Amino acid sequence: MAEFAHVSGLTELLAALKALPEKAARNALRGAVYAGAKVIVDEAKSKAPVYTGDVSKGHPPPGTLKRSIIMKQIPEASNLYKQTFYVTVRHGKKYQKQGKDGSKSQDAYYWRFVEFGTQKMAARPFLRPAFEAKKMEAIEAIKKRLAERIDMAVRELYR
Repeated sequence: MAEFAHVSGLTELLAALKALPEKAARNALRGAVYAGAKVIVDEAKSKAPVYTGDVSKGHPPPGTLKRSIIMKQIPEASNLYKQTFYVTVRHGKKYQKQGKDGSKSQDAYYWRFVEFGTQKMAARPFLRPAFEAKKMEAIEAIKKRLAERIDMAVRELYR
């Protein structure tokens, strides 16, 4: 069962963000949440398995799963005082022919089979363990980047 992290000081953080100009507050928060999501993405990439056998025609090249792990900011779920990013795996036909020569696919349509398993294949999770292993480090990265960005914005204000 997943443990939830307790974060204190959110009221003070909101007050500090409200004291900044809107653009500075939004950018500080977005940069901080990006830093936290990057920690999870890096861990997921390190945990993602790479196929080492012979690749038959029509199948993605080895390393596709690692290349396809991304983070994405969701503008519809974000606002001035809330930024939403999610870590996911890129998939879909439009990501098949990537790179200069078209040989670097980012269509990891099969990621769910790897993460959750199938009737014929045991699960080899990489996203959930990455989150569980690095969630506290991600919170620390968010706190550190947010403190840096707020300090920078305040210095800019009082120049």
